[in-house]
Amino acid sequence: MKKIKINFVDFWPDFNKTNNYFYNLLIQKYELSIDENPDLLFYSCYGKEYLKYNCIRIFYTAENIRADFTACDFAFSFDYNKRKNHFRLPLYSMYVDLLNMLNKLQTIPSKEEAVKIWKNKSKFCCMVVSNPNSKERMTFFKNISKVIHVDSGGSVLNNVGGKVQDKFEFIKDYKFVISFENSAHNGYTTEKILEPIYKDCIPIYWGNKLVDKDFNPKRFINYKDFKSEKELIDKLLEINENEALAIDMLMQPTFSNYKLAHEKERLKVFQIISNLIENPKKPIARQLWRHIHAYKLFYKKIKKLLVVKIQKIFIKSNKKDIE
Repeated sequence: MKKIKINFVDFWPDFNKTNNYFYNLLIQKYELSIDENPDLLFYSCYGKEYLKYNCIRIFYTAENIRADFTACDFAFSFDYNKRKNHFRLPLYSMYVDLLNMLNKLQTIPSKEEAVKIWKNKSKFCCMVVSNPNSKERMTFFKNISKVIHVDSGGSVLNNVGGKVQDKFEFIKDYKFVISFENSAHNGYTTEKILEPIYKDCIPIYWGNKLVDKDFNPKRFINYKDFKSEKELIDKLLEINENEALAIDMLMQPTFSNYKLAHEKERLKVFQIISNLIENPKKPIARQLWRHIHAYKLFYKKIKKLLVVKIQKIFIKSNKKDIE
């Protein structure tokens, strides 16, 4: 097998360099080694370490941000972007692989199995959230809680005596799971909707307006389909009382007919990266684009400093007015 030096930088804290979606794809054909002088660099959005490398750079984001094509040779993101050096790879695709979810997600329960699943659901609805910055998520939880009790097992709005250690184990007993993204953008579909489906729950989803391209709309409750939160909550109560409606939802396929089959998606990602390896071009880090990227970073830094300075002046001025 061909030997390839790779590295991963600027990913989330517990990211495993030798057990992740990209590494596990490439190891099937290449002899890989993690090296500080790589042939290929994978980087994400949690730092600026990538600037130290002038090899081929591949950007991946698990956040709702856009790729900067003055810094990368190729980008994988949530976006529906038709650029030749971009491919849509939502975060949930990585979850499917790393947690070996595919077989379960592709298995449609029989009516008897669906009835048993629903009868074993002993609790109504829950939420597991650690990020308090989503206004829509917080508002919906508070509004539905006025009508019927909802358990919150995360660090936000916790009402179960402490943060749960195992999300899957916690949500499995619930009929519905509040599955709101932390922000909304076309294409931005994370693991939020996937996890409840995997545990045979019905997700209540808010976020990506094009989520129907990823997941079968008959398998979840979509916030945007309702004129008001009251109408949505009434629908949940109706499903809760009408077992036939719930059974029908549980017997639906997980993925949308528009969704690229998971194995085909994996193959496409592999082909893209393999092509970058086998047909190398001058990395963007060694082209004039690097100067444009450096200017953009400098501009953002100055802009941020100015905003902070203006805020301080404004606060100081207000204090004087109060005095």
